[in-house]
Amino acid sequence: MKNCNTEIVFIIDDNHAVRRSLSLFLTASGYQVEPMASSEEYLAREAHDGTGCLILDVQMDGKSGLELQNELLHMNSYLPIIFITGQGTIPMSVVALKKGAVNFLEKPFDDESLLQSISEALELSQKLKTKKEENKKYQLLMDALTPRETQILSLVITGMLNKQIAGELNIAEHTVKLHRHSICEKLGVKSVPEIIRIADKAGISQS
Repeated sequence: MKNCNTEIVFIIDDNHAVRRSLSLFLTASGYQVEPMASSEEYLAREAHDGTGCLILDVQMDGKSGLELQNELLHMNSYLPIIFITGQGTIPMSVVALKKGAVNFLEKPFDDESLLQSISEALELSQKLKTKKEENKKYQLLMDALTPRETQILSLVITGMLNKQIAGELNIAEHTVKLHRHSICEKLGVKSVPEIIRIADKAGISQS
């Protein structure tokens, strides 16, 4: 059975000596680590649903660290990345950091910089995981609405009044009121600001 609370530091580097030294150091520092030799090996692993971070080499055989970062962004991963490199460039580091990397460390880096980066990454991972779980919960609430309720909600969050919504949809104002009451019951709210907050969490924005 998977442990959703497990915190893992993944070390992805095609240099065996680097993987081994980092693994020994971080294990001694109290972290649970998983060393891997390539981006492909990491992607082939069962998705980790706990928190954690990646210590990721930039240049590797197969998919580079930057290519793996792009894939993880598309997968909405909440595992932050700490890049390590022996041949990085400033433009390369700027791109990586703009895409959310916690740090870009040039080899050889000092232990304190690495530990500080890991601490920051794990804290961020927890925040991202919590946010993702909240969004999923709110999306499930929205999925419980009927198509008509969803339509009315999308107008409610723009600030339209019942009479305006009725005119827009060519239905009776009383019908709008009934739908709004049902929406509030299903979402467990009592006010428009609360409806807007849940819609926003579920990815439905005000137009």
